[in-house]
Amino acid sequence: MRHKFFQCAPRSIFICLAILVLSSGARAQSDAAKIYQKNCVLCHAIDGSGSSPSGKAMKAKDLKSSEVQGKSDAELAGFITQGKDKMPAFGKKLKPDDINQLVAYTREMAAKK
Repeated sequence: MRHKFFQCAPRSIFICLAILVLSSGARAQSDAAKIYQKNCVLCHAIDGSGSSPSGKAMKAKDLKSSEVQGKSDAELAGFITQGKDKMPAFGKKLKPDDINQLVAYTREMAAKK
């Protein structure tokens, strides 16, 4: 009986760790989507195109465009933190980790293009 326990224990531990890692990744993605929904959709639209009425009026950038995607992560984080042109600054409203999640979410949008 002990022998079976020691055979199964490594597999069980691996499965538990895999579940924890995968669930935390899914949570981070949904957190980024929630942050985007709350702060960015009004101008950039749900798909990041900037085609919402507010986005059209303010000429919001298409987040999937080569112009935006060509920027470094640090540049995109800076735009979100400090604002740019008509885009307001979110540095006082969002935590640095939230801003990094938004940058990653912007990259994911382009991949879904």
